[in-house]
Amino acid sequence: MIVLLVNDHLLKQAWPGFVTGKLSDVAGLLVAPPLLALLFLRRADLAATLATGVLFALVKTTETGAEAASHVWTLVAGPSRVLADPTDLLALPALALAWWVRRRSLAAPSSPRLRVLLTAPLALLAVAASGASPQATSEAVSVEVRGGRIIVHTDDSAAWTSENRGDTWVYESASDRPPKRPTTAMCVPYKATRCYRVTPGRLGVEQSDDGGDTWRPSWSPSRDDRDRLARQYDDDDLPRSGGLAVQGWRGGHVVVVANGSEGILLRDETGSWRRLGHPGEPERAPDLYLEGVTAAFLAGCVLFGAAGAGLRRYHRAYLAVTTTACLSFLGVAFSRIVPALGDHMELFAVLAVGTVPAAFIVGTVLLIAGRARPAPIAVGILSAPFVYLAAYLPFEGWADGTFGSYWAAVAVAALLTALVLAVDLLLIRKDAARAPADL
Repeated sequence: MIVLLVNDHLLKQAWPGFVTGKLSDVAGLLVAPPLLALLFLRRADLAATLATGVLFALVKTTETGAEAASHVWTLVAGPSRVLADPTDLLALPALALAWWVRRRSLAAPSSPRLRVLLTAPLALLAVAASGASPQATSEAVSVEVRGGRIIVHTDDSAAWTSENRGDTWVYESASDRPPKRPTTAMCVPYKATRCYRVTPGRLGVEQSDDGGDTWRPSWSPSRDDRDRLARQYDDDDLPRSGGLAVQGWRGGHVVVVANGSEGILLRDETGSWRRLGHPGEPERAPDLYLEGVTAAFLAGCVLFGAAGAGLRRYHRAYLAVTTTACLSFLGVAFSRIVPALGDHMELFAVLAVGTVPAAFIVGTVLLIAGRARPAPIAVGILSAPFVYLAAYLPFEGWADGTFGSYWAAVAVAALLTALVLAVDLLLIRKDAARAPADL
C-alpha cells in the first residue's frame, strides 16, 4: 500500500513512464486481492486472486473492459481514464505474491473485522489513487456565424456548432475549412457603435461603444482564474483569445470567443459572460501537485506519529527512522520543482521507492518490539486517510470553482485537518490515561 501511494501520488506525476507505470500495476495487483477478500470477510483468497487476474486481463486487453473500468474509477475517484495496454500483463505474476501474503496473514491470531477496520481505509485510498484524469487537447482557434448557426473551429479540423445562440453545442469531428485568418474584431449587426475585439496577446475581450474609437475591458479572467490557468498550463503555453464573432438576436446580441486551449467563451443576450470550455469534453485540471504532496506528507506524519505515541520503548530509534522516511519523501517531492535537484531525479526515485517502504517496515518492527499500545496505532491508521482528504479535497474544490478564492480553500483545509488532529489527540490522551492500568 505504501509503494502504491508513493508511486501514484508522487512518482507517476513527476516521472511518468514505463517504470512507474508498471510499478503501479504490480503494487495494485498486490493490494487488490487481499482487499477484495477482506471486504467479503471470509476466506475467499483464491477466488479473490483469480477474480482480480481475470478482471485485470479484461481491462488491459479489451477496449470494452478499459471503458468499463474508466466509468468505475470515475465514480470512485473522479474523472478518470483507464487505457488498454497488453504489456501491463507482465505484472500478473504479482498475484502469486499477493496470494502468499494473504495466506500468511490468515495465520495471525487477529480478528478479520479488525483487519478490515485497520487495513481497508489505506488500501482503498491507495487503489483509488490510480485513476488518471483525461485532458482536453483541442484548441478553439476561430469563430464564424453563418445565418443562425455559430461555428467554432478547432486546430484539429473539427468544430463545435450551435443553432440556439450558444445554449447547446454539437461536436463535428470533420468540418469545413476554417478561415485563413480568424476574425478578431466585429461590431453588432445593425448597431455599429457597439463593437468587440479580442485583447491582443492574452486572454480577454474589449468593448467599444463609439464604433471602435476607444476601447475598455469587457471580460478578463479574475485573479483566481489566472491562478488556475497558471496551474493548468506552462508559461509558454498560456491560452490566448484568438477570434470572435457577434450574432444579433431580437434586439440583443451574443458574442462567441475562441479562447484557444481554454475553449469557448460566451456572452449571452443579458450581457453575462460564461466560460463554456470544451462542451462535452473533460477540461484540463489545474496542477495540484504541491497540495497533494503536502496532504500525503501530513497523512504520513499522522500515521507514524500517532502509532509512535503508544511506544513503551525505542522512542529515539523510531523517531530517527520515521524522520528519515519523511525527509526522503519531501526530497523526491521537491526534486520536481527545484531545478537544482533535477539532475538527480533517478537518485530521488530510488530513495522514494526504497527508503519510504523500508522505513515503514522498520518502523513496524520497532512498534512490535517496543510493545506499542494498539489504540494509538489504530488511531493513526484510521485517521491518515481522513487527514489526506481533509488537506487535499478543498483544493480540488478550488480547482473546479467551488471556492472562489484559493485562500478560502486553504482556510477550509486547515480547519478540517485541525479537527481530525484534535480528535486524534483526544483519543490518544484518553488511551494514555488508561495505560498504567494495562501494564
